[in-house]
Amino acid sequence: MKSKLFALVFLAGATAFAGPRIFIGAGFVAPAPVAVYAPPPAPLVTSYLPAAPGPGYAFVGGYWQPVGARWSWHAPYWAPRPYVHANWVAPRVYGGRFYGGYWRR
Repeated sequence: MKSKLFALVFLAGATAFAGPRIFIGAGFVAPAPVAVYAPPPAPLVTSYLPAAPGPGYAFVGGYWQPVGARWSWHAPYWAPRPYVHANWVAPRVYGGRFYGGYWRR
């Protein structure tokens, strides 16, 4: 009886590994949701520009940024440059999408 059971397990295991390996399938990847914003309000105009706190600082002007479903004003400030000759590229809205500001060489 043991030898018959062993033979049955051996044959079942051997046929499981001997089958052809052909897989046909199709997949669908849903695109990530994209936040679409209304254009921000006009920038607030300020005529006062404080002096730089020291060498190596760049002035980052004020800008509107989305916070949830609303726009929030981020006040202008002086920021230290992360590396020599870095320039600040202001945030913008293009095609209904908000792109944050960044430092560029």
